[in-house]
Amino acid sequence: MTNRPSGCGWFERQPYLHDFHAHEWGEPVRDTDLLFEYIVLHTFSVGIGLLLVLKKREHFRDELAGFDPERLARLGPAQLETLLANPRLIRNRRKLEAAVANARAWLTLQEQIGSSEGILSFFYDFVDGSPLDRQRPEPELPPVSIPQSEGMSGELRKRGFSLLGPATCYGLMQTAGLVNDHAVSCFRHPVCIELASNPKHR
Repeated sequence: MTNRPSGCGWFERQPYLHDFHAHEWGEPVRDTDLLFEYIVLHTFSVGIGLLLVLKKREHFRDELAGFDPERLARLGPAQLETLLANPRLIRNRRKLEAAVANARAWLTLQEQIGSSEGILSFFYDFVDGSPLDRQRPEPELPPVSIPQSEGMSGELRKRGFSLLGPATCYGLMQTAGLVNDHAVSCFRHPVCIELASNPKHR
């Protein structure tokens, strides 16, 4: 029998979470398109967690303009009503409206900052420019939020983003690799450290 590498315990129970953990979660993001996709996914995860959202991720991609903020920002009331009737999605009006609001806020931020590198710097500045390695032991679970996610939430709220409270922002930071919250015994922990040391990995 082949031994599986040791991972983070709470990701082992569901295939979607296991694959997400093994191939994506915690990798320091260097692609603004992917970062915006994570913002949309975490907007929809509020109150329900990521599992259901990940199961519907490709449906979201198909129905929400491929996570293109310019196209998503143009969705009007009639289109939102159509999406609310679509069983392929999580049919929650507040979350759909927040996704559109966040696309508009993202475009405003992009216009103010002026470059993809600037947007990445804006988000990385909440962890002083480089991913935070929390050195979490297993089986200790991550906290609900940290001061850095509280700061991010407050700033994003000022800039017109919606449904991105401190806990949701912390989940975003974990997913996007602004925080390495893999347990130190997890096989992905050193991988994400190595990726963080190589800013051109994506």
